[in-house]
Amino acid sequence: MTIKIGESLPAGKLWELPVEWTAGCPTAPDEIDVATATRGKRIVVFALPGAYTRVCSASHLPGYVQRAAALKAKRVDEIWCLSVNDAMVMGAWGKDNAAAGKVRMIADGNGVFTKALGLEMDLTARGMGVRSQRYSMLVEDGVVKSLNLEQPGKFDVSGAEAMLTQL
Repeated sequence: MTIKIGESLPAGKLWELPVEWTAGCPTAPDEIDVATATRGKRIVVFALPGAYTRVCSASHLPGYVQRAAALKAKRVDEIWCLSVNDAMVMGAWGKDNAAAGKVRMIADGNGVFTKALGLEMDLTARGMGVRSQRYSMLVEDGVVKSLNLEQPGKFDVSGAEAMLTQL
């Protein structure tokens, strides 16, 4: 069942590698408790099928990096990029896109949180396993205030520009 506007995010753990990425992984990823990390904050979360994939790399992530200041000017405390990838991949992808200080690159390595949201999709037939659907949401104090779920293969409603119009 897909999460709805007005519902609280499910309990869960996510992962982030917030340090400068270097070969050899000098530190382990940080565990993020979703309830603690969202408490008292206004957060824009956008999720996508995978790091380094076409639309995700060409438009979705770059749009949020480029518009981070505009989003934060509208009382957004944090911007999260969420994907069913490991924290090291998300960290490297963030570095490649100059996301540091703008967008937090959050990993849901096993897709457990994505499944709890009811927003997973099975791309096994395309060799990608179970991934996240493409969406954006505004979360205030752990409660979903808006949810913009893309139709399969589309990129119309979950980008940074669309989110800016909703704030």
